[in-house]
Amino acid sequence: MARVAANPGTPWLVAGGWLSLAASALHVACIVGGEKWYRFVGAGEDIAMAAASGALWPHLLTLGIAVVLALWAAYAFSGAGRTRRPPLLRTALVLIAAVYLLRALVVLPALAIRPEALTPFAIVSSLIVLVYGVAYAVGTARAWMAMRQTT
Repeated sequence: MARVAANPGTPWLVAGGWLSLAASALHVACIVGGEKWYRFVGAGEDIAMAAASGALWPHLLTLGIAVVLALWAAYAFSGAGRTRRPPLLRTALVLIAAVYLLRALVVLPALAIRPEALTPFAIVSSLIVLVYGVAYAVGTARAWMAMRQTT
């Protein structure tokens, strides 16, 4: 029986996958919890008011984000060798890491342009997604060779 090479990115990608699943679950909780939950997580007053008035769009938008985050978790678990390989695995993981890291850096322009508008939520959420991005980036880099497409 052929021996499978160890994947040094596994712990990082598994952690990234669980973090993305937790974020997905939090988005679903907002749909269930409604207006108060949207406010609690810092979604913005417009979204909270729309949800309170019975509008469907905040829930559909939030559900779409939850689905994307769950899909990103599936890619992380696959990169860690835990599930079947989806299309464009390495490309997707690089893009996912980039999105999380770019989202984390969104506070930097705010500091330069309008530092008074920078809320504690913006800072904390940026630090949180920075952790997500680092988990995906380090995991992807360390697992790169283990994720080679074999035919």
